Amino acid sequence: MTVRVLFLCENEFEDLELWYPLLRLAEEGAKITVAGPQAHAVVKGKHGLTCRPDIGFDEVHSSEYDALFVPGGHAPSKLRRLPRVVEIVREFDTAGKPLGLICHAAELAVAAQILAGREVTGHDSIREEVTRAGAIWRDEAVVHDANLISSRTPADLPRFGKQLVQHFFHRHPAASGSRD
Repeated sequence: MTVRVLFLCENEFEDLELWYPLLRLAEEGAKITVAGPQAHAVVKGKHGLTCRPDIGFDEVHSSEYDALFVPGGHAPSKLRRLPRVVEIVREFDTAGKPLGLICHAAELAVAAQILAGREVTGHDSIREEVTRAGAIWRDEAVVHDANLISSRTPADLPRFGKQLVQHFFHRHPAASGSRD
């Protein structure tokens, strides 16, 4: 069975946090679709790499995908202002589908109001915002909580990539709070 993964992309994404997981999942056989503000309009990362989304956010039908991935950088701060994108995150979470977040991506999960009582990690600069949203902060490379898998920074990508493959492909949801 092919795993269909939706990636959310917006200007100023953290380059490695988009491309490393995308390539890692693709090499495992995932069918990747990138959603952005507009289909085929170039989106630029913080360090100059670009991405050309396959579809626009308004074209996303969550039921067509098995998992969702949100890279960090400054993009999540922009994405959380878009009601359709916040709704997409909620749809995946409500359906119990795997949701990968790294770095500042938890800002989008805060906007979607899905973190209360859940264990999560991310970039240290958003710790206060995430805990105010009711999450339990863990300063660890990778944190699982049911369908949610989160990581801190590009330095954690090798461990995060390995866990994404396990979590997205094998659908063995970790018990609440289990960590790598």
